[in-house]
Amino acid sequence: MDMNKRKFQETFNSTEYNVDNEAKRITHQGSASLLTLPIELVHMIFDKLDDFTIICSLCQVCTRLNMILDAYPRYQALIKLNLTENSINDKGAQYLADALQNNQTLTTLNMNSNPIGDLGAQHLSGALKNNMTITTLMLVENAIGSLGAQYLSDALQNNTTLTTLDMTSNTIGDLGAQHLSGPLKNNTTLTKLNLRLNNIEHLGAQYLSDALRNNNTLTKLNLVSTGIGNLGAKHLCDALRNNNTLTKLELAANDIGNLGAQHLAGALQNNTNLIELDLAYNEIRDEGAEHFVMALQENTVSAILF
Repeated sequence: MDMNKRKFQETFNSTEYNVDNEAKRITHQGSASLLTLPIELVHMIFDKLDDFTIICSLCQVCTRLNMILDAYPRYQALIKLNLTENSINDKGAQYLADALQNNQTLTTLNMNSNPIGDLGAQHLSGALKNNMTITTLMLVENAIGSLGAQYLSDALQNNTTLTTLDMTSNTIGDLGAQHLSGPLKNNTTLTKLNLRLNNIEHLGAQYLSDALRNNNTLTKLNLVSTGIGNLGAKHLCDALRNNNTLTKLELAANDIGNLGAQHLAGALQNNTNLIELDLAYNEIRDEGAEHFVMALQENTVSAILF
């Protein structure tokens, strides 16, 4: 028995279904074959299952079940799947990835706070190479390191639909930032990238800066609490002087002082696209603020947050 059929049989055998149908009580448990039941009854059984079970245990089992599932209204309408805090590990991510290979409805996948790790990221990345509908992928607090970031970067090289990638609170480090920077140079769909609370530091900022020089689609970049410091701010300024698409840059809580503020203010004098710059909870004092006052006389940025 292949993996998909085994997944389905385990799910099916461990569940008791009771369906009322015109005053008749039908109880199905264990060994009877789901595939021999009328489609209407099968859909009633599906009603007892959660979205994760439907996606992971019923997809790609066999042609007959795919046909039944494709005609199921709830499955047709499933465009957002939120699996936050479900204790899903890399094996669960693998089941999900298998289902996503051929799914044509899901646009948003939220895997926040599940310990899928690098291996789970690898499975999801494999699905992203073929999936043509997912536009938003949330991977917050998933224990993903630099290796997982590398797998995701491989997927971004070929993916043409993903617009938002949120990797807040992982541990990708500067090496992970380097991996993600590669596809950013050529990716034409990603508009929002969130790396908040990842330890990319100044070297990671340099890698991202190199990518931003050539990127023409990214509009929002969140690097809050990534430890980039003054040197990282300087690297990003090099990109801001040439980038024409970034409208929001979040650099709060990054140990940026007056020197970093001077670099950023200088970059703003040449950048007319940035609308919002978040510098809250840094070490910028009066001297640093003065640099921004001068820059704003020549720049149309609508908000600088300290």
